[in-house]
Amino acid sequence: QVQLVESGGGLVQAGGSLRLSCAASGRTFSNYAMGWFRQAPGKEREFVAAINRSGGMTLYADGVKGRFTISRDNAKNTVYLQMNSLKPEDTAVYYCAARRTGWGHSYREYDYWGQGTQVTVSS
Repeated sequence: QVQLVESGGGLVQAGGSLRLSCAASGRTFSNYAMGWFRQAPGKEREFVAAINRSGGMTLYADGVKGRFTISRDNAKNTVYLQMNSLKPEDTAVYYCAARRTGWGHSYREYDYWGQGTQVTVSS
């Protein structure tokens, strides 16, 4: 079992930045690929970014490429999402997730989820 706790969400103006963190506990963090997803009201959960176990490979949704950066610190059992140039359409609850096998964008293949953190971008 892996427990995930997100933090760092909040209210920011368009063009601003936020850094989300996701602290993991319970199992060896470096054994898990990690991902960030988001869900806006009335919409389905969507992929944002993913990172493999070593941190050497990353993947981004087209809408955040060049603005968001996913990273991880296996010594601190933490994955991050640096979000720059935020837009109102980035407003959503952001979730981190962990998966035991493979890595990538499909939320169905993630095994553990955090409770989410709200990000609100005002225009």
